[in-house]
Amino acid sequence: MKFQKKHIISAALILALGAAVYVNWQFGAQGAQKSSRELGAASYVNATLASTGDEAVKASALSQDQKNYFASERTKRQTAQDKIIDRAKEVFGDTSSTDEEKTEAQKTAAQIIKNFSVQDSIESIVMAKGFSECLCYISDMGVTVIVPEKELNETAALLIDDAVTSHCDVSYDKISIVGA
Repeated sequence: MKFQKKHIISAALILALGAAVYVNWQFGAQGAQKSSRELGAASYVNATLASTGDEAVKASALSQDQKNYFASERTKRQTAQDKIIDRAKEVFGDTSSTDEEKTEAQKTAAQIIKNFSVQDSIESIVMAKGFSECLCYISDMGVTVIVPEKELNETAALLIDDAVTSHCDVSYDKISIVGA
């Protein structure tokens, strides 16, 4: 009788172990079949193209409208910043300006120069992360980053947010990403 009891207990334990392995295998297989596009997952892409060089340039290049847009916006931004700095220089050169006006002009010019430097750094980082063009605007309301519409994808926001927060002390809800 003892012999049969041991066999029954062993058989029950083996069945329970088998059932546990089967259940683990079933639920583990669902977790392993994740999307091939996971955040943070890197993959090597072979850059060789079977097409001619002209076709590759056309496929990867921005449209002329997009090039013109980015160029004109850079010019507008530079002109606006130059006007503010010129105004600050006028205040410094004007003998009738009060000390308060000079201090305010100095603060404004220093902030513009700092913002320009940070904007340039953010643009460089975003372009280094694979975007063909980028514009960055910093204001009191937050940071706006403009990139080509066709280059926006699932991970673009994370890349841009990382570039902005590494150079600017701003919360994620104050970062705006716009496709042009």
